[in-house]
Amino acid sequence: MSVTVKNPPLNAGSAKAVTYARVSSKEQEKEGFSIPAQLKLLNDYAAGNALSVVREFVDVETAKQSGRTNFSELIAYLRKHPNVRVVLVEKTDRLYRNLKDWVTVDELDIEIHLVKEGLVLSRDSRSSEKFVHGIKVLMAKNYIDNLSEEARKGQMEKAEQGIWPTKAPLGYTNVMGPDGKKIITPDPATSQIISDLFEWYATGQHSIKDVAEKARGAGLIYRRTGAAVPTSTIHNILRNRIYYGEYEWNGQIFRGRHEPLVTYEVWERAQKVLYGRKDQKLRRSKWDFAFSGIVTCGHCGCAMVGEIKKGKYVYYHCTGFKGKCNEPYVREEVFVEQFGRLLRGLSFDRSVLEVVCAALRDSYRDEKRDHEAAIAALQIEQERLQKRIHAIYIDKLDGTVDQRFFERMSRDWRNEQELCAQQIQRHQSADQSYLEEGARLLELAHQAETLFTDRGAPDKRRLLNFLLSNSSWKEGSLTAKFREPFDLIAETAIFAAANPVQNAADLAAHPGWLGD
Repeated sequence: MSVTVKNPPLNAGSAKAVTYARVSSKEQEKEGFSIPAQLKLLNDYAAGNALSVVREFVDVETAKQSGRTNFSELIAYLRKHPNVRVVLVEKTDRLYRNLKDWVTVDELDIEIHLVKEGLVLSRDSRSSEKFVHGIKVLMAKNYIDNLSEEARKGQMEKAEQGIWPTKAPLGYTNVMGPDGKKIITPDPATSQIISDLFEWYATGQHSIKDVAEKARGAGLIYRRTGAAVPTSTIHNILRNRIYYGEYEWNGQIFRGRHEPLVTYEVWERAQKVLYGRKDQKLRRSKWDFAFSGIVTCGHCGCAMVGEIKKGKYVYYHCTGFKGKCNEPYVREEVFVEQFGRLLRGLSFDRSVLEVVCAALRDSYRDEKRDHEAAIAALQIEQERLQKRIHAIYIDKLDGTVDQRFFERMSRDWRNEQELCAQQIQRHQSADQSYLEEGARLLELAHQAETLFTDRGAPDKRRLLNFLLSNSSWKEGSLTAKFREPFDLIAETAIFAAANPVQNAADLAAHPGWLGD
């Protein structure tokens, strides 16, 4: 939901400004104080600083992506009206939640008044102010990314427990297990067809196209859409370990607790037919390849996969899925050396790291005050709801209201109390983790190379997935991109290595912190 309030009254002779207020979810809107409090704060500030608010913008929606309706309208309005160069906003994370928004706003050459933080930012602002502002933007972005990281962590924990962590594949359905966790169980409508599919193909007498037609004829369709399952999906099913009881997740193989649809022997025979290796017994790999699923071939874009040579040496090669590829085999030690060299670019000098952490501690004070104010308002709301519940209970005893009305209203109010409690917990957790997460983020960057070198294959893979994307190998050279915000940290580390840094102002001279 998005709301725009247009054209408030003007004060003659004042500088023109726009206001922007935002809450990140409908739940926050229901708290009853966030949007009204922001608008009152901004309009009072404008009245006290000779500013005329010519337009107000309000967003009430999820802020994980930068495409917020009225944020985009705000940007368009400022581009269309060059005489309006002032934006009033409560604080940093109300205006933008990621680096893309930051760069977009910075390109407009405007004044940003962060009212609650007592800061005015413009092209003429001190570099130290811009630096601290950049830290806050990075922390806002890291908070959003951390939610996704926690979800991935939860999925990995389920995988390690033998529970398939996401949507059930064809032949299975998701159900709630006895311990309250979602598990997969054979789908009565399709599980037998999947079993038959393997049996048909394992005979070696049918092509994939033939067994796909047989499976569709037997009624194999997608559960949600009812569409016929294409031959390419049948090919993937025949390769999938999950149907004999194991599965691959995040580059590792786990033994599942779900019921297999075929035996390993049938699956193994199907692989022999699939890959034409009739004279070679397939073995379930017990080797954990650190870089499987991370590096692609720079020639054709296929995955680089690991292989054991002479029983102990690990080599990687292109799968050649798109056709024969001339990229030669590469030893795992070469990958380790080149990834380590790349991660070395994130390391700050210890004195520079202390400067950055000091700026982070400064920005934490404002964040802490905001969380404390929000918690106080939520506690008042909880007490108000409790008084209502008590009053309606007395009314029920006195016979003023009937039992059904009492139960409905008290249930609704207790649900609202529970929502307040969840919001309080969120603010408390954010308050406790803001500084810790920021410091941990910087410390991780500083120690990335050491952590990578010293850890085993699973930790190497997890670290690279967190820090890097688009890793590619071509003609003996590794290329990769740092994920946000580590790309900015890498640029700043290069700048700090080439320039003396004594305080935040020195480091803020790097154009990356200015949004360029």
